[in-house]
Amino acid sequence: MSAPHLERRLGLAQATAINMIDMVGIGPFITLPMVIGMMNGPYFLYAWIAGAVLSIVDAMIWSELGAAFPRAGGSYNFLKEAYGEKGAGRFMSFLFVWQTMIQAPLVIASAAIGFASYFSYLVPLTDITSKLVSGGVVILIVVLLYRKIESIGKISVLLWVGVLLTMAWIIGGGLAHGNFLQPLREMNEGLSVNYGFVAAIGFASVKTVYSYLGYYNICHLGAEIKNPTQNIPRSMFYSIAGIAALYLLMNISVVSVVPWQEAKDSEFVVSLFIQRLAGDTAAAVVTVLILWVAFASVFSATLGYTRIPYAAAADGAFFKVFAKLHPTKHFPHYSLLFLGGVAFVFSMLFRLSDVISAILAMRILIQFIGQGVGLLLLRKNRPKEDFPYKMPLFPLPVIIALVMWAGILLSTGTTMVISGLVVISLGTVVYFIKAKLNREWPFRPNEPVQPLDRPSS
Repeated sequence: MSAPHLERRLGLAQATAINMIDMVGIGPFITLPMVIGMMNGPYFLYAWIAGAVLSIVDAMIWSELGAAFPRAGGSYNFLKEAYGEKGAGRFMSFLFVWQTMIQAPLVIASAAIGFASYFSYLVPLTDITSKLVSGGVVILIVVLLYRKIESIGKISVLLWVGVLLTMAWIIGGGLAHGNFLQPLREMNEGLSVNYGFVAAIGFASVKTVYSYLGYYNICHLGAEIKNPTQNIPRSMFYSIAGIAALYLLMNISVVSVVPWQEAKDSEFVVSLFIQRLAGDTAAAVVTVLILWVAFASVFSATLGYTRIPYAAAADGAFFKVFAKLHPTKHFPHYSLLFLGGVAFVFSMLFRLSDVISAILAMRILIQFIGQGVGLLLLRKNRPKEDFPYKMPLFPLPVIIALVMWAGILLSTGTTMVISGLVVISLGTVVYFIKAKLNREWPFRPNEPVQPLDRPSS
């Protein structure tokens, strides 16, 4: 009998659903008033447009890398290939896994904390009961993910149907109210494109980008995607286009009923919106649907992140236990249990406002900026035939993405930037100790880059 291995069972529809339910979590519902407050004007929609633009440009980088290296672990493999599998790539990929073991549970915990926060609209919660709810969400997610990938694909599509129904109700409610276009007519009132506006866009974009994150989730499941060279790029662009349209329409719909001056101070702005349109019962129902959306996001994010330590361990670069697959269900169960356990602890310790900026600051340097620079190196050193997807106007989109990510990083604040650098510094120390003991790079001469061996579709 052959050893268990990951199987290519996810098609384009399932891949897109997995991306989109990761993107539309609790994020857009809790960040909507935050973004309006930061922009402090009817032109807050520009922050959501900026988030979409950055996501599209960055998705071009992910598409080139994901189509060329459709393997489990996503960024782990991208960084290893870009900086040299036997050279600095070992260092960069190790740092990515290192920060993922902290950052991934933070992402999972943020969605669970957001779930508990919105749940308090239905049932008032104390600090203790709120933590019990968020912790319970993490446990339930682990239970649902403890199964074969084809079953997870079906669950993802079911959860995505709930996401679409929720967004359709919110957008349809605004349309039926009859004042839908008013926010568009007013969005330039008082607008002055100056340093203050650009700075506000930068700070607000930290929140909108957080709400778009997840468009690349399918890259972490690269070894389980059918026809990956086409379906990985398509699923990302379909996801971003669809989500950007839904976010813009949802924002317009909400402020067409609840004026932006009031919306920016409302903790449960979407529930308030539905309450104004259809009463208390309808507001309770839409809150339940928003909780469905938040739950779906935790499900998708956890699924993708479990493949990262698995990929590193299977490659011999991380603890061997994470390379083990479940003997009958064929998924990395130790990885799932570890990340779920850490996320459970984080959900009990932190507040949502503390983790959103921390998530971005921690991943930008190694993952987003590291991949952008890495793609430039790969395109220089490898033949074009190694890249089934090629972005238009290369390398301009890469340069734009690097500049925009640098701006987002600075906008997270000095404390968060320092925290991210501390995590990277600790990882660097651990890597060099490990490399010295195992005689790995830089304590062993770098070896020539091997020809690309692309997995079959």
